[in-house]
Amino acid sequence: MREERIAALDARAAGSDFWNNSEQAQKVLKERAELLEPLAAWRKQLQELEDVKVFAELAAEGAADAEAEADAKLKELEATVERMELQRMLGGEHDAGNAIVTLHPGAGGTEAQDWAEILLRMYLRWVERHGFKAAVVDSQPGDGAGIKNATITVEGPYAFGYLRAEAGIHRLVRISPFDSNARRHTSFASVFVYPEIDEEVEVEINEADLRIDTYRSSGAGGQHVNKTDSAVRLTHLPTGIVVACQNERSQHKNKSMALKILRARLYELEKEKQREKVAEMDKAKKDIAWGSQIRSYVLHPYRLVKDHRTGMEVGNADAVLDGDLDQFIEAYLQAQAA
Repeated sequence: MREERIAALDARAAGSDFWNNSEQAQKVLKERAELLEPLAAWRKQLQELEDVKVFAELAAEGAADAEAEADAKLKELEATVERMELQRMLGGEHDAGNAIVTLHPGAGGTEAQDWAEILLRMYLRWVERHGFKAAVVDSQPGDGAGIKNATITVEGPYAFGYLRAEAGIHRLVRISPFDSNARRHTSFASVFVYPEIDEEVEVEINEADLRIDTYRSSGAGGQHVNKTDSAVRLTHLPTGIVVACQNERSQHKNKSMALKILRARLYELEKEKQREKVAEMDKAKKDIAWGSQIRSYVLHPYRLVKDHRTGMEVGNADAVLDGDLDQFIEAYLQAQAA
């Protein structure tokens, strides 16, 4: 089926009038590249398997170090194939694209705001581990510590497909660093994940429906960022959705990024309506409180991270908070596929 589609696209590209519409031509070439990529990857793994066979044959003949080389290549091949199998599960409309992640603390003041910042660092470390690119486009500092909210964009193959597994309420149990009596506290924070919508996707935004506010950036940055009203906040009046961007140097660039985020959120809101779900994507489907969490991170009296959707448990909580999330994401995606 894939080969037939590639052949059809090749025939279309061979037409004499193919480049008369450059925009349409680019779409065809993009689709062709997306179809070819997994085929090329599987062919490469078949070649790797042939290499393993060669080393195995050399080992059988008594060649030094050949068996160790065969074992190493086989383990690497297995890991790659598992990753490719996982990507095959990511067949959603936007799974292969970029993601927009927003974080909000639950009730609890400084405790929850600090927890939201810990989660932000966790996702930035996950992005770094995968060689993806992340940008914090908006972040409001908390009262004394942590953050009141944050929005990041994540660019990389299947970023949305992976990160959508993280959407939900996250619960932290620990001895509070802000409690002079060293008591145990429970904090909550919410994570929402939206697909980055391509420019060609039609999402109509009427300028009359927007309230545009500019203000001075509160985050770190150069002299221009901190001393001019370059930050932009957009309020979509019909839906009440508010997005902001303050990481760019110019007001124009911040507005452009804010519109991109707003477009993604409006698109997802419309998809929710089409699926006839009760809650809109922009609003919490559950209270950020007891009983609604998708995952718990317990740091006292024992150390354990447990995903309540899949039952996956990991004792090394520090590694998880340092961005080691793949086992949770994979377990969730496999459960969804099943």
